[in-house]
Amino acid sequence: MNPKERLFKVLKKESVDRPPCICPGGMMNMIIEDVMDIEGVTWPEAHLNPKMMADLTQGMYKNKAFENFGVPFCMTVEAEGMGATVYMGTKNTEPRVTEYPVMSSEEYKKLTNINVNEGRAKVVVDAIKILKERNEDVPIIANLTGPVSLASSLLEPMIFFKEIRKKPKMIHELMNLVTDNLIVFGKAQLEAGADILTISDPSGTGEILGAKNFNEFAVPYLNRIIDELKEYANGGTIIHICGRLKSIYKELNSLHSDAISFDSITSVKQVIENVSNKAIMGNVSTFALENSDTESLKTMCDSCLKNGVDIISPACGIGVRTKLDNIQVLLECTKNYSR
Repeated sequence: MNPKERLFKVLKKESVDRPPCICPGGMMNMIIEDVMDIEGVTWPEAHLNPKMMADLTQGMYKNKAFENFGVPFCMTVEAEGMGATVYMGTKNTEPRVTEYPVMSSEEYKKLTNINVNEGRAKVVVDAIKILKERNEDVPIIANLTGPVSLASSLLEPMIFFKEIRKKPKMIHELMNLVTDNLIVFGKAQLEAGADILTISDPSGTGEILGAKNFNEFAVPYLNRIIDELKEYANGGTIIHICGRLKSIYKELNSLHSDAISFDSITSVKQVIENVSNKAIMGNVSTFALENSDTESLKTMCDSCLKNGVDIISPACGIGVRTKLDNIQVLLECTKNYSR
């Protein structure tokens, strides 16, 4: 069973020989400095060049880190495409928004629409085309920043969350525009050859929003993206939510994705008990991957597998300074595991 077949089957809740080991990309960055050095391709240049982007994500697979390709390597592509100013970072820091294009949700009409034929959106789409030409057996994961996280990258986050209470109608207008643009960018990635769609919404958490607002301002927009794009995502769909999930287990069941990915502070057993009809993905601590020794990581990985995860993955992507030896532990553990 090759990596693509295995991940496709897991997302369909079909039986497989062992769990896949992946790191999607996007907010859940999968690139490390060690592999940049091995491949001779570095940030920030790789954020701007489709061949370099493809080479880097392929390098993670070649060096036995993960069983997927995933682009881009940050959560700023969409924000930049809609008007935000982005600092591209360094070899070991990710791009970040430095200037918001609007001061209030009432200004949402000032935002530009993402053009998938120019800028970094085109870089991502072209990188996927290159990956598709190179390999048929490794799943390519398209990545989108979640709608709440994108909206709060276009408008100062404190203002955004304040206006959820004070200007909910205008926030919904902003969320609809953001969601429309995410659908366009997601469709372009999938039509370019990506197999699976991952949406990561680190700001759209139950802890930040509360269950009521999560249900009103996150769930409908996440589901609209999934519903519009699932016919193009042949391998399936994944949603990643950060933070503690206890307050929103009910709402998670209403998400339309095939899999749910979550933070290391959330119990795998509790998610399995409370969330049905979804593959469970995670949730080896991102912090531990960077800072622990290999023996400790083996124990953590074994614990995740024994507790019932369907897909092994870093909980929230990986830090760029994480050592390759540490990351390789995940795939080694997964290959040696049998249920």
